[in-house]
Amino acid sequence: MKAGHGGVTIGSEISGGVRHVFVEDCRMGGPHLDTAVRIKNNAMRGGLIENIYARKIEVSEVAMAGLSIDFFYEEGEHGRFKPVVRDVDIRNFAVQKTKYALYLRGFQRAPIEDIHLTDCDFKAVEKRNVVENVRGLELRDVRINGKLEDGAQ
Repeated sequence: MKAGHGGVTIGSEISGGVRHVFVEDCRMGGPHLDTAVRIKNNAMRGGLIENIYARKIEVSEVAMAGLSIDFFYEEGEHGRFKPVVRDVDIRNFAVQKTKYALYLRGFQRAPIEDIHLTDCDFKAVEKRNVVENVRGLELRDVRINGKLEDGAQ
């Protein structure tokens, strides 16, 4: 996993739904890899993504984000369906270089729900997290550029 839109990517054609995905013991990264873990959904396709578990992920570098969950992918809000992403649990995630640690953009009418990060370390992060319309973001022992970011947000 050295190039492309994401090392581990779920979506965008998600109208049938995705549940219970387990990702473990991955090494990835490179200047041509956009995101380490990427979840895409929007109102044109809708669909449910839930119970996503990732642990022991080592990332040398990504161009965009360590974790991206984005409902504004392609058509964004311009559709009749409600996108749902909930219950994402990421543990032991180490990213050496990235623009954003977290890039999370839900809709006001359809927030991203229950995102948990535990024992994660994001180094050489260029910009502040983007967190829009997220309910239940919990960080436990998460460091960004050496600073502890614990707590619920």
